[in-house]
Amino acid sequence: MTRNLLCFGLGYSARVLARRLRDDGWRVTGTARSAERCDSLARENFAMHLFDGTTWPVALQAALEHADTVLISAPPDEDGDPVLRVGVDAFLASARALRWLGYLSSTGVYGDRHGEWVDETTVPDPSNPRSARRLAAEIAWQVLAARTGAPLHIFRIAGIYGPGRNPLEALRAGRARRFDKPGQIFSRIHVDDLAHVLAASIAKPSPGAIYNVCDDEPAAQADVIAYGAELLGLPPPPLEPYAAAEPSLSEMARSFYRESKRVRNDRMKRELDITLAYPTYREGLRALK
Repeated sequence: MTRNLLCFGLGYSARVLARRLRDDGWRVTGTARSAERCDSLARENFAMHLFDGTTWPVALQAALEHADTVLISAPPDEDGDPVLRVGVDAFLASARALRWLGYLSSTGVYGDRHGEWVDETTVPDPSNPRSARRLAAEIAWQVLAARTGAPLHIFRIAGIYGPGRNPLEALRAGRARRFDKPGQIFSRIHVDDLAHVLAASIAKPSPGAIYNVCDDEPAAQADVIAYGAELLGLPPPPLEPYAAAEPSLSEMARSFYRESKRVRNDRMKRELDITLAYPTYREGLRALK
């Protein structure tokens, strides 16, 4: 019997999982916010639907009826989670074959912990609006699951990197910068390891579970960029005092550097029997060189 994945928001991370499942014989249906993006992904043999979070496409009903696995990858906006905002009734009426429902969140929900460790028992305390929206979306999906019995799984994901999206690209383009901000540290995950975690959860559902998804070694971004430069045989960008550089950064970058935490991944490894292909940024960057 063919398994069916429906992915709301077939973006960078979800696409890696989708390709993996498709190669294993799954049928994959996805959504994108633009017709151009839908056309591009359709050329990869994904069944695509336009979904911009403002109206519920009638064509999604049939896809939902056949989907035993649903991944929510579309991020929330100022008005909340786009699927719940415009399609919750249709979602509940149609998702009759559902075995696994996954929501992709962020470790940003923990907020700034001044370099301390967090795990899934840590009470979230987001420190910027983007992360607050993530937590609100988590809660909304949890409320829905409690009311309906939907088999919800939440994944709080650290900084994602991989092909086409990593410090080596910035170094080659001459755009990489290193900031001197003592104590600032964060966790990350290679996109292939993220896909592995999601596939393992799909194979071993545990409704209600929350998993941190990250590698084994939190590190300062300045150290990661320096290691990438070493791999490429380039001089590392000079360390810039963060306070002087901050006004030139985007608001997203500033919010990133305002937080510092180390994220534990013990539950992910234990419950899903995960062995990371890239346990630190070093293995990940070497594979991307």
